[in-house]
Amino acid sequence: MDEIDRKLLALLPEVTRPSMVELARRAGVARGTAQARIDRLIETGVIDGFGAKLHLDGLGYVVTAFVSMEISQGSGSNIVSALENIPEVLEVHKATGSGDLLVRVVARSNAHLHDLIESLLAHDAVLRTQTTLILHTAVQRGPDSVLTGPKKATKPAR
Repeated sequence: MDEIDRKLLALLPEVTRPSMVELARRAGVARGTAQARIDRLIETGVIDGFGAKLHLDGLGYVVTAFVSMEISQGSGSNIVSALENIPEVLEVHKATGSGDLLVRVVARSNAHLHDLIESLLAHDAVLRTQTTLILHTAVQRGPDSVLTGPKKATKPAR
């Protein structure tokens, strides 16, 4: 992947938007109705963008992990700000349990993950981390699944 590929991938979320005619046809409504509804869903924050679904493996990030971070009290904002500046950090959740933050990270290799965790531990407010490697993602859904429900399994043809 070169610089042009990276630029194109970065632009996709900004420019990819489904055809309103096609959406209206699939929903069985007029184009104007579909347009008005989509505009309202954007304005109310239900839709926060359009874009291509990227596969991290294809980008070279073959390791996924969840890092539970225990941090010193009162340092949450500083740590979250620092985590926002690390591209391999995909999600940061304030959580209950043994850790204060649950962080989803990706890495190119186990060595890269090690370096990433070491950089997290370098922050004075981080007391300890616990890392869980993801071996295989058995179920992965987007937010739309709460509307449509799980996809029904089909029987393989014989």
